[in-house]
Amino acid sequence: MFESWGRLVHRRRRPILGLSLIAIVFMAVWGTGVFGALTSAGGFDTPGSESARAAETAERALGRDGADVVVLYKSTDGRTVDDPAYKRSVDQALAAIPAGKTAGSTTYWTSKSPQLVSKDRTATYAVLQLAGADAETREKNYDAIADDLTRTSSALTAKVGGRQGTETAVNERVSADIARAEAMAMPILLVLLVLIFGSLVAASLPLLIGGLAVLGSFTALHALTYTTDVSIFAINITTFLGMGLAIDYALFVVGRFREELERTGSTEDAIATTMSTAGRTVAVSGITVAVSLAGLLLFDQNFLVSMGYGGIATVLVCMVAALTVLPALLAVLGPRVNSVSIRRKERPSRDRWLRLGHSVMRRPVLYAIAATTIILALGAPFLGINWGGVDAKVLPTGTDARVVAETLERDFPRNATSPIEAVVTGDTTAIKTYTDRLAATPGITSATVTGSQNGTTRIALLYQEDPASSEARALVERVRDVPVPPGTTALIGGASADMVDQLDSIGETLPWLALTVGVATFVLLFLAFGSIVLPIKAVLMNLLSLSAAFGAMVWIFQDGHLSGALDFTATGSIAPAMPILMLAMLFGLSMDYEVFLLSRIREQYDLTGDNTQSVAVGLQRTGGIITSAALLFIVVIGAFSTSGITFIKMTGVIMAIGFLVDATIVRAILVPATMRLMGRANWWAPPGLAKLYSRYGIRESEAPAPKTLETAGV
Repeated sequence: MFESWGRLVHRRRRPILGLSLIAIVFMAVWGTGVFGALTSAGGFDTPGSESARAAETAERALGRDGADVVVLYKSTDGRTVDDPAYKRSVDQALAAIPAGKTAGSTTYWTSKSPQLVSKDRTATYAVLQLAGADAETREKNYDAIADDLTRTSSALTAKVGGRQGTETAVNERVSADIARAEAMAMPILLVLLVLIFGSLVAASLPLLIGGLAVLGSFTALHALTYTTDVSIFAINITTFLGMGLAIDYALFVVGRFREELERTGSTEDAIATTMSTAGRTVAVSGITVAVSLAGLLLFDQNFLVSMGYGGIATVLVCMVAALTVLPALLAVLGPRVNSVSIRRKERPSRDRWLRLGHSVMRRPVLYAIAATTIILALGAPFLGINWGGVDAKVLPTGTDARVVAETLERDFPRNATSPIEAVVTGDTTAIKTYTDRLAATPGITSATVTGSQNGTTRIALLYQEDPASSEARALVERVRDVPVPPGTTALIGGASADMVDQLDSIGETLPWLALTVGVATFVLLFLAFGSIVLPIKAVLMNLLSLSAAFGAMVWIFQDGHLSGALDFTATGSIAPAMPILMLAMLFGLSMDYEVFLLSRIREQYDLTGDNTQSVAVGLQRTGGIITSAALLFIVVIGAFSTSGITFIKMTGVIMAIGFLVDATIVRAILVPATMRLMGRANWWAPPGLAKLYSRYGIRESEAPAPKTLETAGV
């Protein structure tokens, strides 16, 4: 099938490239409009949870009461909020906000609440509710008044924070970081590709496919915005996955084409063989990575679902581009793919990889134990993970929204803008009894009714703990256990309750993710390689790579090691959505390298039937490609480590570490060592499945049937 496809592409190369050019123009014009169609930052809440229902019930009966915008005012001349001039300055600043953009505001002077005054009484803040029935309208209203919020008299300074202020700051930083990361990565990638290929023409092809993949994924995301909300963070995964995967696939395809062109001298035959080998591998790899990322769609959080959509779109675009546009370009170029050579001598031989393969074959137990020990040691810190939330601390130090959040936490009564909220419906005569019970809950410092109408009452509960801490989550559970008076029902919400519900939701969905991705991966790898042993081994190898990456995540971003060098503030916790996201991405992309390696081993094994020699030759043929691909991917994803948003920086750093461990310790040492130890059993399948593979397996020619127990010598 793939060989026939290669010959078809060769014959139709010019029409394919012509249609591709039209598609590129369309994607460049319409696809890039995705930036204006994405939803804002956030998406970590859990729809349908108790905290979400509490917010919906309160908003429906009492109106919105959240701190959309927090404007922090501080005296520049030592005046306190008791000075009438201070009040006049704040009133004048708020009065200057254009009419119709806010639905209400609360200040110290309108509420008489001591919660809105700092300990030294020189600072206060106003809480604004934005006008608008939906998040998009409220965001537009915020953009319209953002500059007005910081205009005050010379006696005051004003900084803007709160939910909308923080989200806008994150959005702006994300867009800037993407542009900077691409600008940093592109020159480095070009230099490395030229060094790898030794030819400027060959080196330009992966970058061309990478650019096409990014534009294609932008277009797919833009189309998705017409049917569902897509988070702005999906752009990040689209950018580095598109460029990274396209380079991986192009590296594999171009490398094999040059090898076959040198062997056969015929461009058409080289294209056909390349598609039947490397093209088949790209197809299997692409589907496997897409299935892994599709697991994110099982979750409730829009952040994870958006990343799933973005990832799937990107992988499929990369795969299609590598199987159509790239071979068409190679068909047009032919031997000219080696033009503009920068060196006269051939690249160093693959003997060093063959020597490594034979060394591992001679001492498989020693290599396997050493590699496993190193990986488990790297993963050990993950055992001490502490879950937390995403707040203004993800922004760089000194950003206004972060300054506001830190000032409120340090100088004001704790959690005044992020209380635990009890939304009570039913018999209002019992509210005082219930409020007193809540106030008496250990850990609650005050319980205050903040609204009551139409049989619904909202009670704000203040406490001293960090809203994202485990102590705050335990407090939410205690509040939920408080008996509700007869005739009433209560829903407990707020930031800490959101975190409790998010963890519960993710914990319930995680086994389904493991089952879905595990089964799908097993089926795909079985159809590709005709063995039930190799898919199981591949999953275990990937889990080891993940353990090392997750250990580094905790050691660096939770515990704060390297925080100075990487320029971020450790919060002592990890947002639960981040390991889930990186699990799906790293699992899928690690399987990418597994498929590359096993494809060449299987190809050699079909020719010789010698497991040991096949593993060594497979490593010889793919070791350089896999490590080069990993290096290039690390450059792409590593550029995101310069982001000013902590969890984007985390994604870049941890995935780079994951790729490094996977391409070196796992693929180059541990996989060959375990395959040597398992011998011919690597290729075993029960007789029934062996027949299934013979009939439906993803292969180009009649390969030997998988081994049964007897033929495998087991």
